[in-house]
Amino acid sequence: MAHPGESAGVGGTGAGRPEGKVAGLLLAAGGGRRLGGRPKALLDHRGRPLVEHAARVLRDAGCGPVHIVLGAAAETVRARAELAGYGVSVNPDWAEGMGSSLRVGLAALAGSGADAVVVSLVDQPGIGAAAVSRVVAACTGRDALAAAAYGGERGHPVLFGAARWAAIAASATGDRGARDYLRQHAGALTLVECGDVAEAYDIDTPEDLRRLQ
Repeated sequence: MAHPGESAGVGGTGAGRPEGKVAGLLLAAGGGRRLGGRPKALLDHRGRPLVEHAARVLRDAGCGPVHIVLGAAAETVRARAELAGYGVSVNPDWAEGMGSSLRVGLAALAGSGADAVVVSLVDQPGIGAAAVSRVVAACTGRDALAAAAYGGERGHPVLFGAARWAAIAASATGDRGARDYLRQHAGALTLVECGDVAEAYDIDTPEDLRRLQ
């Protein structure tokens, strides 16, 4: 494993076996304001709702259980997407930003027995199981703190040991998610280089939709 603040390298799809049980948390509540109000979970990707693809990535990377936080058009997402086998919560305050969805998701997983959670975003289809599995492998226990990096720049997914969940939830406000917590604990953060196996683009604008095939 890399030492805190250092890169875990780029070889293979994972540096080893994680220490403990790693859950997956998919934040999929966004309303797609810059996409004309099209909920991101429902964007078409290879003929199916994008939320299905993103949840499958977490499962294929070895996360379990996998929990999804919905928000905008939640009932429509439930009706159109095949989400059997995943936990699902609805964030009524999704419009407040990513922070509220992160809090909802961490609360839902509190009784799961997981030692850590990998958090991913529904609108990053360029990040697949190869990258997520590397971050999963960086789990060193309930105090773990790790994140994917792309050319040395921190990105998603991120991994939080369970001992950190309460503090992360308390600091998660607005659309910043866990950014403030990660900045404050940068010395404990392990960066896992994933730029050779993934692309960390977001689907935010109509121009970005061309990336969805």
